[in-house]
Formats: sequence, structure tokens, C-alpha cells
Amino acid sequence: MKKRTVVSRLLAVLLVVVMAQPAELWAAQKTPELPDPGSVPISKQQQEQLGLKAAGEVYQQMPLLPDSHPLARYVRALGGKLAQVIPAQNSWPYQFHVVQQKDINAFALPGGPIFVNAGTVAAAQSEAQLAGVMAHEMSHVYMQHSIKGMQKQQMTQGLAGIVGGILGSVLGGSAGALANMGAQLGGGMLSLRYSRKDEAQADAVGAIIMYKAGYNPQAMAQFFQALEKEGGPGGPQFLSDHPNPGNRVEAVDREIANWPPRSYTAGTGQFASAKQQVASVKMYSAQEIAQGAKSGTWAQQNRKNGSIPSNVPVSSNGQPGAGGDVINVSYQDVRPSGSYRQFAQNGISIEYPSNWQPSAGQNGLTIAPPAGVSQGSVAYGTIIGSGQDQNASSLDQATQDLVQSLQQSNPGMQQSGGMKSISVNGTQGRSVTLMGNSPVQQGGKALRERDWLVTLPDPQGQGVIYLVFIAPDNSFGQLRGTYEHMLNSFRLQ
Repeated sequence: MKKRTVVSRLLAVLLVVVMAQPAELWAAQKTPELPDPGSVPISKQQQEQLGLKAAGEVYQQMPLLPDSHPLARYVRALGGKLAQVIPAQNSWPYQFHVVQQKDINAFALPGGPIFVNAGTVAAAQSEAQLAGVMAHEMSHVYMQHSIKGMQKQQMTQGLAGIVGGILGSVLGGSAGALANMGAQLGGGMLSLRYSRKDEAQADAVGAIIMYKAGYNPQAMAQFFQALEKEGGPGGPQFLSDHPNPGNRVEAVDREIANWPPRSYTAGTGQFASAKQQVASVKMYSAQEIAQGAKSGTWAQQNRKNGSIPSNVPVSSNGQPGAGGDVINVSYQDVRPSGSYRQFAQNGISIEYPSNWQPSAGQNGLTIAPPAGVSQGSVAYGTIIGSGQDQNASSLDQATQDLVQSLQQSNPGMQQSGGMKSISVNGTQGRSVTLMGNSPVQQGGKALRERDWLVTLPDPQGQGVIYLVFIAPDNSFGQLRGTYEHMLNSFRLQ
């Protein structure tokens, strides 16, 4: 009886102590909930269509494992586990695919497509770290960061125009580099990258997804921190696309400090097997992928391997200009007519050959002969766009930044001669000639390509207008008159 009294007294004391704790402490111990993602001027259905369209371009320009591959199945299963914790009203039809690239990176497209480099799986030390990368990318989709970023940069004038901004963020090669120019110029990062605010938000939202799925959120921040410290060929690639918001580990620690404690899972038990599988996957460098994109290698390989999902729209491997290649296209196939039409839209006006076609796509505005373009490649034609270079104090510097970006994205591209002044309808601009490798081949070898770059100051004082006239070097002389006519007719409305 006395023993029971002692126990009762102890319980009473403990109850008093517990009840004496501040109400704020109890209020803080709440399971975290995902935030309101906000709204954008594009519907959910449009974002899904946009993401699938952009994904189609990815399959033209990057090598991907078939979704039936064991490693791809593992990544898809892990992504599905993370997606289950997102409320249906704010979720997306997430897709998860594996890119055969060595660099440690991952990227997300609007509407749900997520692409994870095989190099990321190889670098992760635990399933929680890999889950952290994927949850981070899922958060960019959840918060609609790509669309919001382009909205800030006034790039939401229709779906076709947006694709260029998105693809410039994730694709290499000349097409990706030129798309980058249409988004943002400066500091060698010529694309619409996520802001540090976006990155911090993706860390915070990703931490909630991980917590709800049973993974330790600290693993995400620790993986990113390890990349920053390690450097090397993989780290900078990821961090250039995902700028470090600073103090990631501390920020995540603060975020989770008041969450109810829980036991975190060690994983699905398949991570060790995935590490073995990735060791046998053929992986390519960024330069190899850029070269393969120009020659159409990846489009053919992905089609042959059955890597392209049925819901991803890609052009069939048919005639040039219809999603096929431009390997054997000659000047005779693209000869401009002697008559011209006028394109006047989106603040610009320009005359172009009547048998060529203007189109808004991943490279901004492209005006080219139908046979001179394919998915992701422009062998003959003109690309027009605009961008901002916040680090440039002059048109000379902005032009040089643009040239350097093209050279970084296109191995072997070199500047031919110096930068020259040029007058375009009374506006003083700059002219630069670049030499690289054309997607057109002769005898199985790529022809030399001549790219004539002309830059003009934005009359609003907010950036640079650029035109790039493209052709194999052995045909450029025949097209020079046409290109000069187009340039002389170019006006800003």
C-alpha cells in the first residue's frame, strides 16, 4: 500500500512538471506540413504539357536508361515513395528517369518530370542522401519555381517561349547554350538558374517531404555540403545549377528542431544493389553528351533502347526538320528563295526568305529552312534572342561573356578574328565570328561550322539582343547575302 502511494506521488509530480512546461513548447511540437505553393499564370494542365514537351527535348539531347532498367526502376520506386506523402491537391504526376551522365546533378521540369544523373547515385553514401536530392528537385516542381522565375523575367508569353528558358537551364550543347542566352547572361551562368531563395525553399520543402517519408532531412543538407567541400568535376556542376543558399546544414537543423522526434528509416534495402547496378552503367561526360546531341546520337540511341516513355512527345525519326537528323543536308536542300516575308512579333521585325520558317522554341526565335533544323540542332538558319548580363558594364563585355559561354558548352569552338563594331539600322553593335563543329557530316566526319554572332544593346537598357547566323563553313559564303539582308532588315518595335 505504501509502495503504491509512493508511485502515485511520483506520477503526480511528473504530471505537475509536464503541465508546467510553456504552452509554446507544446504548440511548437507539431508535425510539419507542406506550404501553400502559390499560384502562377499558367494552369496545371499547361505546366504538365510544357514539362512533357521539354522532356521530349531531353530525350533528343541526353542518353537515358530505359525505365525498365533495374537502376531506373529503383529510382522510380524511391521517387514514388516520396511522392506519396504530398497531398493530392498539390501533387503532380511525378516521373523519375536516370541520365547516363557522370556529373553529380539532377533537374526537374514543370509538371513533374525529374531526371537524376547516374553519377548522383554513384556519389550518394546512403539512400537518405539520394532521397534528399530527389526531394529537393520535387520541391522545385511543387513550388513551381521554374514558372515563377520566368514570370519574374517576363518570359511567360506562351508555352513555346517558355520551353527555351527551361531547357536552357538543363541542357548542354549549342542548343542549350543559345537557349540560355534568352534567359539570363552573366558570370558564365547563362541560363535561368534557381535563385538562392528558391534553393533555400526547396531545401525546406524537401526536408518536410523527407521527414514525412521517414528519411532524416539532415542527409540532404549533408550531401550538398559534402559536394561543396569536395569540389571536383561533379560538385560544381550541381552547385552551378543549384546555388548554395548558405549554411544549409544549420538551416535544416533549425527547420527540424521543433518537429516531433521520430525514428528514421535506413531505406528500402535496395540501395546497396543500386550502387552495384550503377557501377555497370555506361556514363558519359558533359562534353561527350554535348557532342552526341549535335550529331543526333542520343535521339537514335534512346529510340533504339526503348528509353522514351510513351507519354513523352518526340518527333519520329523521319525527314530532316521533322525530328530526324541533318547529317546529310546540303546547301541545295536549304537554298533560300529570292523573295522575302516579314516577321513582326514580340517586339521585333525582320525579313526572311519566303521558303524558310520562323518558330519559337528552345533556342528563342529560330528562322530556318525546314530541312536545316532537327530536334535540338540548327545546321542552317538564324537564332534571335535577348538576355541580361548583370556583370557586364559594356556591350563588349556582354558579348565576350556570351562568346565564352558558347565555347564552354561547345568543345572545340573557337573565335575567329577579333570583335568588330557593326551598325544595324543606326544602332551600334558588335560582330564576332565563331568556328565549331556542324551537325552536318561529310564522309562520316563533322563539317566545320561558322556562327556569325551579332549583338545589340537592348533599347530599354536591360540587356542584350543577339542574332546568330549559322551554316557549315563551306556553305556560309552562299548564304552570306541572305544573312546580311536579314540583319539589315532587323528592327526593334
